[in-house]
Amino acid sequence: MNFSKYFKDNLYKLFVFIICYGINLLIFFAFKVGNSVIISSSLLYIICFLLILLLPYFRKKKFYDYLLANIEALDKSYLVLETLTKPEFYEGELLYQALYEINKSMNENVRLIEESLQDFKEYIEMWIHEVKIPLSTLVLMSNNHKDQFDKKTKLQLKRLENYVDQVLYYARSENAEKDYLIKEVNLSKVIKNVGLKNMDDLLENKIDYIVENVGYKILTDSKWLEFIVDQIINNSIKYKRNIKNSYIKIFVHDEKEKITLILEDNGMGIKESDLKQVFDKSFTGENGRNTNKSTGMGLFIAKNMCGKLGHKIDIESVYNQYTRVFITFAKNKYYDVLK
Repeated sequence: MNFSKYFKDNLYKLFVFIICYGINLLIFFAFKVGNSVIISSSLLYIICFLLILLLPYFRKKKFYDYLLANIEALDKSYLVLETLTKPEFYEGELLYQALYEINKSMNENVRLIEESLQDFKEYIEMWIHEVKIPLSTLVLMSNNHKDQFDKKTKLQLKRLENYVDQVLYYARSENAEKDYLIKEVNLSKVIKNVGLKNMDDLLENKIDYIVENVGYKILTDSKWLEFIVDQIINNSIKYKRNIKNSYIKIFVHDEKEKITLILEDNGMGIKESDLKQVFDKSFTGENGRNTNKSTGMGLFIAKNMCGKLGHKIDIESVYNQYTRVFITFAKNKYYDVLK
């Protein structure tokens, strides 16, 4: 609590004191009061003024300094009321009560918004599941009756299926703890499932799907990891270069405390200026702008989901040479002991 600002705010007290003191001096002079009485009275006036000015300051300073310090220290400053005790001066009581009412109103509004968002999320998930039924039927028909579906139609179906999956997993990732199940998963099975899902696109684009040394067991959610890997493979297919011997290579680097899954391609690569933003929401970069194929959501959702699962995802790339994506899984010794 700044004293100079406090003094300016109470400057009227000084004016009142000067006026009262002046009137008192006039009365003393009128009645010819002795100098010793005038001096004693003046000292008493000054002492009383200082007490009136300073006592409330020190009384309030402790409360307001504590309030401001807590606001600055808290990550969520709206929780400051929980750290305060009710003050013993009237102005502080008014402020405390106002904060209480504001906090109560905010909590009520947040609750209503959360309920509304939860209802909307549930509706979106229900709608997606309903849409996936006819979509899956169309995809199955396109695979079973290839003569009746041209390549462009199958491509659009594949893109539509991918976008629907993105929406579903993005909605689920907001309440991840209710949807995922961490257990021991065979990494090779995840890689195989993703390869089978993208087999037609890989063949169509003449991309070699090379899998080496992935026979490791990790702790993760298989559905979520399949989606993450699928997003990366989709990007590799989407941004391939028109060269011979295009490939996507998947292998594992096993270290003492961690296992790193590496997905490498020799596609367009990513410009150095875009690398820091590839995981940002809706960021498409130069490749996305040039090809008009990207929503900028795939890697954003993958990063978000890796964070929820406790994995780490990184990317490195040299433009027009290669891109490598690293997904790191920590080894859980506690789990091994219990098992």
